[in-house]
Amino acid sequence: MKEEVKYSVIKFRDALKKLEAGILQAVDELDTDGVIQRFEFTFETMWKALKIFLTHEGIACDTPRNCLKEAFRLGLLEKEKIFLDMLEDRNKTSHIYNKEVAEEIVERVKIKYLPVMRKVLNKLWRR
Repeated sequence: MKEEVKYSVIKFRDALKKLEAGILQAVDELDTDGVIQRFEFTFETMWKALKIFLTHEGIACDTPRNCLKEAFRLGLLEKEKIFLDMLEDRNKTSHIYNKEVAEEIVERVKIKYLPVMRKVLNKLWRR
């Protein structure tokens, strides 16, 4: 089971690196669309890595919201509201596309989400 946790954390790390690279390179609307896609994928790999880690710890969670709450309860996440906002933004980008909303979300990814995602990665990596 430990290998499964390690593999999921590596997938999260790789997705986060690609998201960071996309943000640094984004210059136009097409690039912004790519950043949104990478954000969605990175969020998915993050919550699934948390789910696998929590399952390994004996804690069942089936949805992103539930896994985020359990991870917060265990101290893997700080500032629960940021992660719930991140989930809401991921849902917005997955279901409806609006250029202005996408640009706002990309700014939140740069300013708010990347730093906390890095912290999650570091905590999971150390465990």
